[in-house]
Amino acid sequence: MNRVYVCSCFAVTEKHVKEHAEAGACTPRQIASACKAGTDCGSCVKRIQAILGRGNCPRRELVDQGMPALAAEAADTVAAVAEVTEIAEVVELREAA
Repeated sequence: MNRVYVCSCFAVTEKHVKEHAEAGACTPRQIASACKAGTDCGSCVKRIQAILGRGNCPRRELVDQGMPALAAEAADTVAAVAEVTEIAEVVELREAA
């Protein structure tokens, strides 16, 4: 089996990077969140950028608008909004008392 490693630090292959990109990762930072590639020595970041290309991401528009592009990020955002809503409700109840 011929594996082309992109990130030696975490044994991430081109195949892994492409799979994460197909799942919605559009940036090296999102790849890093998915598999840690690029978070240690950083020598693979340019290779990750080359694999991702420019403008090939179907979710690039979401990222450009500062919105989450990955399902995990969206879930985190929803959870954070729910937490803020709960805190606001508690504050409202305290102020009303």
